[in-house]
Order: sequence, then C-alpha cells, then structure tokens
Amino acid sequence: MNREYLRWYSPRLHRDMELLVFGHRGAKVLMFPTREGRFWEYEALGLVDVLADKVRAGQLQLFCVEGLANESFYARNLPPADRLRRHRALEEYVLNEVLPLMAQWNPEGATIVHGCSLGAYQAASLVFRHPHLFSKLVAFSGRYDLTLQIESFDDLLDGHYDDEVYFHTPTHFLPGLSQTWRLDRLRSVDIVLTIGNADPFLDNNLHLSRLLHEMGVHHQLHVWDGRAHRGQSWRKMAALYI
Repeated sequence: MNREYLRWYSPRLHRDMELLVFGHRGAKVLMFPTREGRFWEYEALGLVDVLADKVRAGQLQLFCVEGLANESFYARNLPPADRLRRHRALEEYVLNEVLPLMAQWNPEGATIVHGCSLGAYQAASLVFRHPHLFSKLVAFSGRYDLTLQIESFDDLLDGHYDDEVYFHTPTHFLPGLSQTWRLDRLRSVDIVLTIGNADPFLDNNLHLSRLLHEMGVHHQLHVWDGRAHRGQSWRKMAALYI
C-alpha cells in the first residue's frame, strides 16, 4: 500500500503541518484525529489497516491531517475567542491548502470527510458549513455542540457566545439555514453518524438527527451498544461505513 509523508509550512497557521497519505486513487478521505491524536493516529489505531484492501484496490485514498485540538478548543490558557480563532485558521488551512493538494493528487475521486470524537465535530462542522465541497460525511462518536457541559466534559468555550460560536455549532446554526443552494447541496451529501447508547453525547446526536430530518436532509444515525468510544469500536465502524 502506497504511504506518503508530507510536511510544509502553512502561512495560515504559521507553523509546519504534517499529514500522511495512503493509496493512489479512488474516493479521497480527509481524516481528522481525536482530541489527543496526531496525523498518524488512524494508522496507530488500526483504521488504516481495516481500510487497506479498499486502499490497495484504488477505491479509497486516505489523507490524515492534524487536528490541533491543544492549540484551539483545548488550549485552556487562551481566551475562548482565541481558541475559536485558531480553529478557524485550521479550517482555512484545510480549505485552501489540504483540499487543493488532494485535488491535485487525485482530480477524479469524490471527497469524503471523516473523524472520531472531536475529529467528528471538525469533520461535521466543515461539511455543514461547506457542503458543496464534499460528497460524504462519516462521523463517529461526535459532539456537535461544544458549549454543552455533560458529565466530565466541559463547555469548551467557557460560556463565551457570539456569532462565531453560533456559526461553528452545527446544532445551533442548522435550524436557521435559509440559503436554498446550501440546503440543496447538503441534501445531496451522504451523511453517516454513529454514537454509543452509553455515550454522554447520545442526546446531542439524537438532536442533530432530528434537526436534519426536519430540514429534509437524508442521513443515517447508527446507535451502537455501550459507549463505543474507542479504537476497537471505530475499527468495526470504519469497515462498515467508510
């Protein structure tokens, strides 16, 4: 299986950024890591191995990027507005540096976005904000409202709320989505969400599913037994849904 390591200086993030590419053609899969993960996380967790047959057959090409959680939402030393600003810079990096690279390497394949845990939020936020760029979203064990405080999970913005928070919180801005072109494009995206029935963010996933249903956005929500919030479950999910 073809494996490439890439690194370049990002002018949008003002730092070097690294990523791994697996495969040579097929549908392009942009993969966001978990909160504590790095660009090599899905290789370490075995998800790349699970998808290896599809990658070797030219059905999928994986692009595993950094998530920068410790520089954005989990940078508790920064004011909340600065955490969100760093997340926006990451989004600009993906839109203006990573996606063009993916298109250059593989101009014909469809573009899928995937993530687990916080990476699921990053993947979903990107697709819901820019649905015209993607054909499929596959999000495992995500939370789609970072202002929620549940069990040991804090409000990642410490009560801060403004328009930027609103437009980066899918369960907040989706009900107010009025642009016909954006809704039409979102309705054409293949959306797959998974969550464990013991995951603290089950209700948040159910709420998002209800919103999408009310908007006429077809999607799949798969509820797994238990917490289902670790590599063992994600490997099984990847085999089924990516």
